[in-house]
Amino acid sequence: MNAPTPRQLALVLAGVLTTAMIAAGIYGLASGASGERDRSEDPFKSQDVVGPSVEGATMDAALSVPALPRTSDPVMYARAVAEALFAWDTTSGLLPTDYTAPVLADADPSGEEVAGLLADVPTFVPTTDQWLALADMEVAQTLTISSAAVPASWTQSLEQSRGRLRPGTSAVTITGVRSRTGVWDREPVQTMSEVSFTVFVACPPAFARCRILRLSQLDNPLL
Repeated sequence: MNAPTPRQLALVLAGVLTTAMIAAGIYGLASGASGERDRSEDPFKSQDVVGPSVEGATMDAALSVPALPRTSDPVMYARAVAEALFAWDTTSGLLPTDYTAPVLADADPSGEEVAGLLADVPTFVPTTDQWLALADMEVAQTLTISSAAVPASWTQSLEQSRGRLRPGTSAVTITGVRSRTGVWDREPVQTMSEVSFTVFVACPPAFARCRILRLSQLDNPLL
């Protein structure tokens, strides 16, 4: 069976992946002059961002970030993808591209979905300029996953695909709480927000182990 083209996969998933190709994520970015601040203002104010290019991630830096697990369990694998994208520290000396390098390194070996994944991944991390601004505030981010499961609508998606998807292709929807800690006006600050998205993976028998295909738009998952 031939692997589906990116267009076919987008049609199968009823437009979810189409929006993922063009959507920009929403991320906290503090701005403003030094001095007394409005205590009611969120120090990590959200703004629309466009993700960084995948170019510039050095091999030495990428080796500092753990690789994704070699597993045939789609849920375990999707959880690892989520943690790789959301767990970072701007004081580590690494750049956003270093944290996303393990995810991109595990892209579809056939190459069919690589271009789409290259568009998806940067929407989940700050740009390099934003990263440097956040580093001045010593911002670190973590993700507490509350749920990781194959969404109910995936069965219908498989039926609609009529065999066009590789055997072993699956979707795992992640929900959780994103936490950011940092320093604002020499005071520790923490912000928390709920996030959700879907990781599309291909596991055996498609490939010898699970590989990432695409990501849905942030906060627009399959349900």
